[in-house]
Amino acid sequence: MPERVPLTSLSHGAGCGCKLAAADIGPIVNSLAGLDDPRLLIGSSTADDAGVVRVRDDLALVQTADFFTPVVDDPYDFGRIAAANALSDIYAMGAEPLSALNLVAFPLERLGDHVLKEILRGGFDVVRGAGAVLAGGHSIDDPEPKYGLAVTGVVDPEQILSNAGGRAGDALVLTKPLGVGAISTALKRGGAADLLPAAVETMITLNAEAADSARTAGAHALTDVTGFGLLGHLHELTLASGVGAEVEAEAVPVLEGVEELLRDGDAVSGGSRRNREHAETFTLFAHDVDEWRRRLVCDATTSGGLLVAVPAERAAEVPGAVVGRLVEGKPGSITVVSGAAGARWPNRPSKPGSRGSPAVGRFDSFAAPSDK
Repeated sequence: MPERVPLTSLSHGAGCGCKLAAADIGPIVNSLAGLDDPRLLIGSSTADDAGVVRVRDDLALVQTADFFTPVVDDPYDFGRIAAANALSDIYAMGAEPLSALNLVAFPLERLGDHVLKEILRGGFDVVRGAGAVLAGGHSIDDPEPKYGLAVTGVVDPEQILSNAGGRAGDALVLTKPLGVGAISTALKRGGAADLLPAAVETMITLNAEAADSARTAGAHALTDVTGFGLLGHLHELTLASGVGAEVEAEAVPVLEGVEELLRDGDAVSGGSRRNREHAETFTLFAHDVDEWRRRLVCDATTSGGLLVAVPAERAAEVPGAVVGRLVEGKPGSITVVSGAAGARWPNRPSKPGSRGSPAVGRFDSFAAPSDK
């Protein structure tokens, strides 16, 4: 007879926090021979969110696959979150989702068919809400549940938004608050149940409208913030674009209650710790940046928002918070400063650049700071 088991108790990680570390998977992928085919418009070389293949002059296919272990115990919510997360890769390329396939690894005998049905129902509802078609899928038996989608989208090749288009002077807009990784980790450790509804609502929200706004505002580059955290994904964008970045820590939006979780460090997942270790190889933290905010910008996020590099004068057209800017500098390098007074989501901080250069002062240079 099937057991009643919390889904998260069967997973070694939570959501996108179970991704292989960027510092580990990057060199492996980069060591593989590249494909020399004129149809391949975007492959793995720029660490973009999806691959893009030209079909004809005015049409390209955008393809991605994304799946992970349970981030919540409710199977329907798990299905919705995993589907929204996979669809986000399509939106992050400036494309529209066309079709999807289920990717399932599941202990059917132990958990029963009802749990799997609810996971699949959640995924189906989100795919349908995105206007795409769920066309089938593939399943295997696995003691650790995993679910996600392989998604195909379409885009005009001239309208692709990739990691590589950012320009010095662009404002950086983040369209969702951070902190779901910390909440998920706290839940696995028996706490933060009161913070779960807000986290779920954030994770199931599609990035479709944010992507539309980014395109309309003339965005130069686009990515989503997921398992590698804000700094990890910004690093990929700046490296591909040949620029550096400056982030205002106090401008980064955060879910209510997350500050308390991150101050004592008990809600920092293994994935977030690996993100922090990797970030310290390319990030300078100003000395006065609080330790909990350093943890926040490395939080391993599931189904996070879009990070939009957009002309500064049009940043207000993108819903979200202006969290920094792209700057001239070593490609991939990031400076994190305290910034102007921040606020809880959804309040929007003032635009960057309203004060003198924040590069004047004391920095912790590529080293783990002591807790404050």
